[in-house]
Order: sequence, then C-alpha cells, then structure tokens
Amino acid sequence: MLNIKIGNVVDIMQKYKKMTIVKVKVGKEFYKAVNYVDITGKVMIGDVVVLNTTAIDLDLGTGGYHFIIYNMKLKNKHSKKDGHIIKLRYTPLQIKCKTVEEENKYKKIFEKFSSLDNFIVVVGTLHSMLAPIACMIKWLKPDVKISYIMTDGGALPIQFSNTVRELKNKCIINNTITIGHSFGGDYECINIYTGLITSKSVLKSDVAIVTMGPGIVGTGTKYGFSGTEQAYIIDAVNKFKGVSFAVPRISFSDSRKRHKGVSHHTLTVLSELMYSKTNIVLPRLEKEKLEYIINQIRSYNIDKKHNIFLEDGQEIKKAFEFYNIDVTTMGRHFSEDKEYFYTLGAVAKKIVKYLNNNFTNI
Repeated sequence: MLNIKIGNVVDIMQKYKKMTIVKVKVGKEFYKAVNYVDITGKVMIGDVVVLNTTAIDLDLGTGGYHFIIYNMKLKNKHSKKDGHIIKLRYTPLQIKCKTVEEENKYKKIFEKFSSLDNFIVVVGTLHSMLAPIACMIKWLKPDVKISYIMTDGGALPIQFSNTVRELKNKCIINNTITIGHSFGGDYECINIYTGLITSKSVLKSDVAIVTMGPGIVGTGTKYGFSGTEQAYIIDAVNKFKGVSFAVPRISFSDSRKRHKGVSHHTLTVLSELMYSKTNIVLPRLEKEKLEYIINQIRSYNIDKKHNIFLEDGQEIKKAFEFYNIDVTTMGRHFSEDKEYFYTLGAVAKKIVKYLNNNFTNI
C-alpha cells in the first residue's frame, strides 16, 4: 500500500532536465521530494503536491526523499512523445515510450541479427559498480565507446542516478539504454536481448556495462535479492555469443558477515543460478585477504564452473583522480572499502587488455 500525504513546495533545491529536487512542507515538517518531469510535469514554488511518503515512513535507503505523485495545479497533461510501448504497465503512472524495436530504421538490424560476435558485456549487481568500471576503462583506453544498460532491478527512472548524469557530462559513458520497466535512457528497449543488440549493432559500442539503477533489493536471504538478475543476463550474453564478465561483489568493510570477502550474492549467482560459463576477475590483494576469497571461490566450486583471473586493480584511484569522481558503495568511500574498488579496477583492466589483444586472448 502507498503512504500518501499532501505537501507544499517551498523551495527548488536542484533542477535538471527531467528531474527536480524540491523542499516540501508537510504539516510542520520539511522534507526533500523528487519530481519526475516526464510523469508529473514541471513544479514551482507554491505548488500543492500529492506525495508518496512510503520509503521515508519505512526508513528505507532512498536518500531521504518523498516522491511527487501529482501536482494539484495540473488539470490536464498530454505527452508529446511518440511511441506506443507502455512502461510501468497497468499502474496509475504508466508512461509511453518510443522503443528502439518499434522504429522502422532499426527493424532490419533486429531481423538480421545473428550474434554479438565477441562483444564485451560487463554485468554487475550494484549501481555503484558502474562508475569505477567505466572510469577505469576510459582512463586506460580513452577512445573506447561505452554503453550503459540499466535494468529494472533497482530504481526505474534513470534520472534518479546522479552517477549516470556525471558520467554522461564527463563523456565517460557514451549512451544509456533503459530496459524492462526502467525508463528515461537515451534509448528505450523492451528487454535485455534487444538492449544488447542496440548496444552492439545500433550504437556500435565497444563495451556494454549492465547494472541495475540505485537501490538493490535485499532481504538477507539466499535468493531474496534483485541481483539474481546477473545470472540470466550473463546467460543471455553467452547465448548471443558475446564475451561476458561477471563482476564479483567483494568487500572486507561490510559489517554483515554474509557480505565478507565475496558476497553471498555473488556466490549464489555464480555457483547455482547460471547455466553458462563466464569470466571472473579477482583483485590482487594482501595475502590473507586473497586467500580468503580464493577459498570461498573453491568451496563453492566456482573455479570449476567459470574462468578465474587475477588482476591488479589499484590504479582505479588514479582513474578517480583523473576524472574527479567520488564514488561510494553502501555509503563507504574509496578509502573505507578499497577491496571493493580494487575489484572493479581489476575487472576493467582485464577488459582493456582483451580489447588491446583484438579479442584473441583474455
């Protein structure tokens, strides 16, 4: 069920092309609220708005935002966008999108598609994996063309991601593709298969990075997390004859035991949920920590099911400094969770080596 309250807009805090952050007064209290222009139109100081307050009421990690459902001054609103595909289907907020699949100029590409032909696809489980991998690849190989494919496992509007906005502004990623019910990307696609084809054959990218938007769902149980999507996405890449890299979630700073070393999310996906073989890059770490994660990999027989590589990812810090990027994961900065970021640097470095070898040797 939704928690709904009425609020008054008292300040415009941040304004972007398709999203506005405002301050609203609800009763005697003040809150931040998100307004998506594509859904609820433009918002101004003095507007009376209907707010979805569910996340803050439940104390969830949404960044402390309410979300505007409706602006009371908006009597009628008509979308001028083309397209006949509905996302957020059969909800009060369903929106129409023009997907790549329905555009006549691209139909032959989809009809004639036969293979990804060794196209590199990096599949992560957290949104915070996107920026480090993209930065490191671009820093090591500036001419590379990177597409970001955002799934619907986390936030659905891509505009909610400050990371994507910064990566686009700094030309680190070249294009964004939103698949499933996620929306707002440079290109809209219906599923992961057409998203991959769009990245490879329409946009002529060199690398695609696939992750959900901000806000992974997790319950602390073995299968109850939205990162399970990593399994079927990698299988899709392999089915289409691409080169897949599964990004492992590694940390020694998370207080939760199930996420120590290689996270149980990664262990479950790689040992149980995948049908095909993928490439896994582990970071070179100090002896004790490296032995810990290698023992985890072996105890789950992951080394027998997949290709395992070791790579040094410590140059990720230089990439961050070059692009002036400050990334956090679960609220932790680089200095607070180095192993997490070294892992992402290692993955990216291995990919660049593969690109430089003309796809002949991983």
